[in-house]
Amino acid sequence: MKIYQAPMEGVIDHHVRELLSAIGGIDVCVTEFVRVTHTKLPRKVFTRFCPELEQGAATPSGTPVKLQLLGGNPESMACNAARAVEAGARAIDLNFGCPAKSVNNSDGGACLLQSPSRVEGIVAAVRKAVPVDVPVSAKIRLGYEDRRSYLDNARAAEAGGASELAVHARSKVDGYRPPAYWEYIGEIRQHIDIPVIANGDLWTVQDFLRCRDVTGCNAFMFGRSLLARPDIGLQIRAYCSNQPYEPMSWSKIVALLYRYYETTRSDYPGKYLGNRIKQWLAYLKLSYPQAAHFFEEIKRLREPELLEQAFARQLGNSPREIEAA
Repeated sequence: MKIYQAPMEGVIDHHVRELLSAIGGIDVCVTEFVRVTHTKLPRKVFTRFCPELEQGAATPSGTPVKLQLLGGNPESMACNAARAVEAGARAIDLNFGCPAKSVNNSDGGACLLQSPSRVEGIVAAVRKAVPVDVPVSAKIRLGYEDRRSYLDNARAAEAGGASELAVHARSKVDGYRPPAYWEYIGEIRQHIDIPVIANGDLWTVQDFLRCRDVTGCNAFMFGRSLLARPDIGLQIRAYCSNQPYEPMSWSKIVALLYRYYETTRSDYPGKYLGNRIKQWLAYLKLSYPQAAHFFEEIKRLREPELLEQAFARQLGNSPREIEAA
């Protein structure tokens, strides 16, 4: 079984990848998408999105990181995939799943699912442009306006030379509304020969078990649920191996958030200080009731001293003792 961290634009950056992979349970990380237009991107763009390229394309704890590209022009995608490999990428992932209107209106993401031949052409161009030992994978949804093209696009990705295929079990129009239509993933898996990664509505161990039964997959991708339960990979592995496991306590979650705050505080102007913590809390409150209370406590705070005091109150100790919690 393999567990993947899903790419989430503006949410899971290299700081979050470092923290989540250090917890354990994740086999592969995927970057936010690098947008490709008609220009040759410089090395610094790839390393900005994926600083792990300077470390063998792996997080500090050793989890491999795929670099994801998004765009609709096969030649530009191929050229920039090759440049990404020159910058240190060891695996390329292609985004055919982003549902954002701004992305789709710019000929990227899920809009490409309206033409399976374009999906195949982009995958094939990238596959041809990078060394044979560099895997090229793709991530799709079940379709654009509806789910009817799910098999066509899956077969197109395989025909283009994709080494594996992640499938978010919704169409673009479905957005993120439940349910996820896992049964389509099961059909895809039966009709193509490359590994299929199931994605969508995998919030708990019980969701994972149901998805595994429906899809028959042996690989699963977690996005929002990984932020809501940072140790969900460990929970699943413990269950599957029939080993006892105690999920992360709220105090450990606070310590995780504080490390994130400490790591990123110099990256943001003062007026935005703490915003990424508040963003993460929005996901955590789905699993930890305390997260909603903590959010209410800090939602208007910007001053470092006040934020650190709020962290300390959560654990009943001084800010500098938090990381030892």
